[in-house]
Amino acid sequence: MKVLVTGGAGYIGSVCVEELIGTGHGVVVWDNLSEGHRAAVHPKAHFLQGDLADRDLLHRSLAEHRPEAVIHFAGKALVPESMRDPSIYYRVNVSGGVNLLDAMVASGCRKIIFSSTCATYGLPEKVPMDEQTPQKPINPYGHSKLVFEQILSWYAQVHGIIPTALRYFNASGASQERGEHHLVETHLIPNVLLTALGQREVVDVFGESHATPDGTCIRDYIHVKDLASAHILALEREKAGFFNVGTGNGYSVKQVIETAKKVTQRPIPTRGQPARAGDPPALVAGSHKLQRELGWKAKHSGLEEILTSAWNWHQAHPHGYSD
Repeated sequence: MKVLVTGGAGYIGSVCVEELIGTGHGVVVWDNLSEGHRAAVHPKAHFLQGDLADRDLLHRSLAEHRPEAVIHFAGKALVPESMRDPSIYYRVNVSGGVNLLDAMVASGCRKIIFSSTCATYGLPEKVPMDEQTPQKPINPYGHSKLVFEQILSWYAQVHGIIPTALRYFNASGASQERGEHHLVETHLIPNVLLTALGQREVVDVFGESHATPDGTCIRDYIHVKDLASAHILALEREKAGFFNVGTGNGYSVKQVIETAKKVTQRPIPTRGQPARAGDPPALVAGSHKLQRELGWKAKHSGLEEILTSAWNWHQAHPHGYSD
């Protein structure tokens, strides 16, 4: 299948492109390189530098390349930034997404797999969280993703678009050649490993008295290659669907740090910080629907395998794609 991947120069997108090409799909990558890296794009992918705000370029590109499906990763994804500047989240994640959908309709491309998020749920009433959990986002980032999910449903009804939304939990790990390198790094695992490399002095632990066994936040970490496999399975799907993608298991901040010490064999100093406002004590996915309907199974998402793959990549690329 010929697939257009927006955000295909980013962390998750670049690994997904690698896996798509490895399974025989043809890939066109669309990315404005504001967060992604040209060096992360697989050499067998056709690269287009473009912005979702450019409606004319989107229409021309889809008309020229005629993808059979779109995997839509491109977007803004920092919660604190969304609280400071909600406008950019609605312009990029909502308006930019609509521009993409309109270009799809015009070119006759009907299938889209959308990179959504567990942030659409907000503060869960219970964990694990399944797809019946009420969606009550508590920040503009989560709300922008929920709004686009709702728009997808209307485009399905009006234009015959076939949407699949995959609500991620905590993407992590690396392939051999592609890993996590953000301009502003907010994720726990890369910050832990950069501390082990000596590039950071300390790991900040936000909150040590949460209602969890060791007092630190629990999150569901999923290997980026397992995420990619969910997208590839969704390509074969001929009906719309909305799915959580996670393992059903959670690890605390302290468990991640202790496992990282074991994997890296290096000291990783920590520093306690106040809990962040609105930070849920635990976020764990219920992914039975994805397993049941798409036959998906996490194969690489044990915490030690996640950390080992990420550590190997960071050691080989100590300055990320800037090396």
